[in-house]
Amino acid sequence: MSKLIIDADGELWYTRQEELGVDYIKMPFSYKGEEYEYDLGKTTDFRAFYDAVRGGEVPKTMALNPDDYVRIIEPYFKQEEDVLYVSFSHAMSGTFDHLQTALHTLAEKYPKRRCRVFDTKAISLGAGIQMEYAAELKNSGASDDEIIRKLTELRDRVAVYFVVDDLMHLKRGGRLSGVAAFAGTLLSLKPMLTHDEKGGLKVFEKISGRRKALRKMADKVINELTGTEFNVYVVDADCPDEGNLLKDMILEKRPEAKVVRQTVGPVIGAHCGPDTVGVIFIADSRPVPLEK
Repeated sequence: MSKLIIDADGELWYTRQEELGVDYIKMPFSYKGEEYEYDLGKTTDFRAFYDAVRGGEVPKTMALNPDDYVRIIEPYFKQEEDVLYVSFSHAMSGTFDHLQTALHTLAEKYPKRRCRVFDTKAISLGAGIQMEYAAELKNSGASDDEIIRKLTELRDRVAVYFVVDDLMHLKRGGRLSGVAAFAGTLLSLKPMLTHDEKGGLKVFEKISGRRKALRKMADKVINELTGTEFNVYVVDADCPDEGNLLKDMILEKRPEAKVVRQTVGPVIGAHCGPDTVGVIFIADSRPVPLEK
């Protein structure tokens, strides 16, 4: 018997997580001298967080340490349950090195137990849409092997596109070079970002103007959405009017799409910054970045 767990960096909304009955790992962040754990929006004060960042506050995110992972996983092993952990992109954080350390420690104590980790190679709802699918499969009686096989097939079809308002947030978080951030700010470029095949962030296209960027993201969904089996997630970092506009653009041409609106959480928001807008959906293939 095994237990499926996910993490808060997949950003499934807490009501959906509760509906699916899946356990999750809360992810830490801090701002204004206080530490928090993201609970998928259940108690999060999004407005306070984004107002603080707009006011100059620099939030921080922290990797879980090996002891944290032992504390999280050991209770399952004690109950003689194996674990299937569907995680956000391993290319986005060093926390998974700590996870491996914890698993080696636990293997000595529980040699008959196993924790398998599936890397979604995405973050935010690019990971969350895969976590949701895994939970649905688990609830339908699928084995761990079957879940991993189906997730592997789906992973290469997850299309993630997003546009940030201020490139300096990505630069500060080590997600974008200083030269690229500085040049983009000067030229008012709005690079549309996506994930590469390893799960890192790369530029898909450089666009001049925010409205053009929204139109481009809408067109990607309109032209590439494969069906209605999966939701289309439109996310925003405290700029709901633009998120709603993007939703309307999509539904104008693809009224059958199941578009779900959601706020970007503070862990992801600490890196992308306020006024980020993005879209996640299932296409025929993963986007190919402009830069390799």
